[in-house]
Amino acid sequence: MAKKTPEVPSSSLADIAFMLLIFFLVTTTMDVDSGLERRLPQWVDPEELDDDQQIKERNVFVVLVNRNNDLLVEGEYSRIEELRERTKEFMKNPYNDEALPEKEPKEVQYFGEVMITKGVISLRNDMDTKYGTYIAVQNELVAAINELREELSKSHFGKSYKDLTKEQQESIREIYPSRISEAEPKKVGGN
Repeated sequence: MAKKTPEVPSSSLADIAFMLLIFFLVTTTMDVDSGLERRLPQWVDPEELDDDQQIKERNVFVVLVNRNNDLLVEGEYSRIEELRERTKEFMKNPYNDEALPEKEPKEVQYFGEVMITKGVISLRNDMDTKYGTYIAVQNELVAAINELREELSKSHFGKSYKDLTKEQQESIREIYPSRISEAEPKKVGGN
């Protein structure tokens, strides 16, 4: 008579596998994608724009990032560390320089009549630009606008922008709007 080999009980194997699955689902952390907050402008047919609504070249601050992660600002090679100051100077145009954006008078609550810039920041990157470089450039552009708002808040109201009322913050955003236009990535240069 041949000896039978004992069988491993498999009735609870499915239960164990299910409990392990539940354990790993509960204990695993998921990476949350972070993004950039942007409000997209409403699309307007360029043929419907008046001559007054067309953006003049002097009102556009062109920032290009090529496939080698080189930064080209207004046609000149630049470093990311210099981008914030150049952006602030462009948006502020303190001496009404003819090469910098035009300004128009506007009545703003808490400030009276103020000269508001017509400047727009145009950002275009290559399809092969590294994500880290793209984010670094974005951070500098947004930080430049935020610093201008902070400086105006401290000089006019004597306190930080984040401590202002919503109406005061809105007034400062009217003076320094965040106009960053992002073009679709394409080949913008480099090898």
